[in-house]
Amino acid sequence: MSGSRLKSLTLLVALVGAGLALLSWSQTWFELRISDPVTQGGGDPIEVGGGIASPALAALGLAGLALVAALAIAGPFIRVVLAVIQVLLGGSIVLASAIALGDPVKAVAPAVTDATGVAGSEPTAALVASVDPTAWPWVAVAGGVLVVLAGLATLVTGGRWPGSSRRYSTTRLAEADAGGGAGAGAVAGVDDTDEVAASDAEHALPETDARRRASDRAVDAWDELSRGDDPTDDLDDDVDEDSADDAADGADAVADRTSGADTARDGRESPTEPSR
Repeated sequence: MSGSRLKSLTLLVALVGAGLALLSWSQTWFELRISDPVTQGGGDPIEVGGGIASPALAALGLAGLALVAALAIAGPFIRVVLAVIQVLLGGSIVLASAIALGDPVKAVAPAVTDATGVAGSEPTAALVASVDPTAWPWVAVAGGVLVVLAGLATLVTGGRWPGSSRRYSTTRLAEADAGGGAGAGAVAGVDDTDEVAASDAEHALPETDARRRASDRAVDAWDELSRGDDPTDDLDDDVDEDSADDAADGADAVADRTSGADTARDGRESPTEPSR
């Protein structure tokens, strides 16, 4: 049998065993009859569930289910540790069920206390007329045995189990001598991609700065409104200053053009020096 099938079968057995233990815990384990001093006989039967007769069984069953999930993804070393824990867990399930079956009067004592208000082991035992077990305690024992067998099977065959499948595999770089041409092309493609990305980033920077400045101006405007100032006054001043600067620049440009025209005209009107 292959390692993968051994793994699946072992995990299935452990899952069934833990499930049986958890299922039996929720069922009726005993039918209790309390003695009636008036009729000198037993009264109506009282159903006692596994949660009363063996309260630890729920935690043990849940732990068994968690161990199945852990074994499915564990490595070789952790698998051995979990298998040992699984054997101990299955033995605890069997022990908890056997204790209830071995002393049913003590197991149903909480139910007697709830029905009569009498506490203590001896007074409650005196009130018990009969205790009839059902098949569910034995189902819990069978579940514990299956968990123990699954743990032993894991210890024996765990080395043959395959590792857990990985959804994402690591990227491996190709060797230079294995694919020289393809490697060079890949490097060139990466360089081109980097250049394009850098160019896009450079073009995106001015737009980002413009948006940031616009956001800062909006925040400043709200701050001025909060202080009772008119934010448009500063804007008008800036516009006036810009207009004045533009007018000055225009006047300088006209003066430069006029000066250049005069110089050219003087050059055309000046007579040339006669040759000797």
